[in-house]
Amino acid sequence: MIVWLNGTHGAGKTTASALVQQLIPDSRVFDAEKVGETLMDIKPGLPWTGNFQDWSPWRPLVVETARRVLDYTGGTLVMPMTVLVEQYWCEISTGLAQHAIPVRHFVLHADQETLRGRIERDTVLGPSPFRLKYLEPYAEAARTWLHAEAEVVDTTHLTPAQAAQQIAEAVKS
Repeated sequence: MIVWLNGTHGAGKTTASALVQQLIPDSRVFDAEKVGETLMDIKPGLPWTGNFQDWSPWRPLVVETARRVLDYTGGTLVMPMTVLVEQYWCEISTGLAQHAIPVRHFVLHADQETLRGRIERDTVLGPSPFRLKYLEPYAEAARTWLHAEAEVVDTTHLTPAQAAQQIAEAVKS
């Protein structure tokens, strides 16, 4: 099984994924961003689009990597990864379904003011214009398709541990 944690920057995906992994037996965290980083390391570089998710190899490589890891280890993969383009989510979820891999898709949500504050006060990454520019695309995806495709966990007033507990309980039920 895959527990996919979606949502924009500042929603708490990375923190929650580590906590969810501790609450679900036989689970591992797989950050699909590492697949994008591998593609970014190709020299000379692939034609830059502004986001590695726009590269057509990224989506099937995420599916294939997850499939291979699950074939090797079994259990559950907890995958924290923002996907805001509906077509990309369809490619990934369809690819996983073709391999009979069940997916529980969660969106960690917070209001725009909370997200902006979290990004601006981030003591690890610092304030990030890159992360801030995804707030409006997230809001648009949430309005048009994303919240209908996933189980929404509003993290505005939750601690990371509370959000992780809510996700783990939903997965176990």
